[in-house]
Amino acid sequence: MEVKSLVESLLFVADEPVPIGRLAAAIDVNQEKVEEALRVLSEEYEQRGLRLQCKGGQVQLVTAPEAAPHIERFLDLELNSRLSAPALETLAIVAYQQPATRAQIEAIRGVNCDSVLRTLVSKGLVEEVGRLPQAGRPIIYGTTFEFLQYFGLQDLAELPPLEGEATDGERMSG
Repeated sequence: MEVKSLVESLLFVADEPVPIGRLAAAIDVNQEKVEEALRVLSEEYEQRGLRLQCKGGQVQLVTAPEAAPHIERFLDLELNSRLSAPALETLAIVAYQQPATRAQIEAIRGVNCDSVLRTLVSKGLVEEVGRLPQAGRPIIYGTTFEFLQYFGLQDLAELPPLEGEATDGERMSG
């Protein structure tokens, strides 16, 4: 069986994001072969109902975001998990500034973010990714795979540029 098919099979049965190195070890090939298989699969999935999500050296097989309303109806799921404006604002700060501490988020928002961060953590959109090595050892937050799924992104590079932020092409030509 070829590497691409084996990688696809492993991702299909995995119930959580999988480190690329673990995929390579499971099928006894080097990591570069797995990465090439993932590139090919990702291109093939663009025309289908599946997508690959990649974050931090891990990958997960997910359904296409365009299929979400149909999947929710098929599974009888209620879409009652809308995010409040403060939650969206906080989530945007974490997404673009990550890793970010509560103090950094609060400095940008200008209000206390304890409860909003707790909500985002409980919804699985934000997670603790470490602690700063300074007094108080503040928690550092980052986005999760669920964040990517919620917003229909394959990876963080798909986040739209911030208003007033130059794109790569503009940076190179200017």
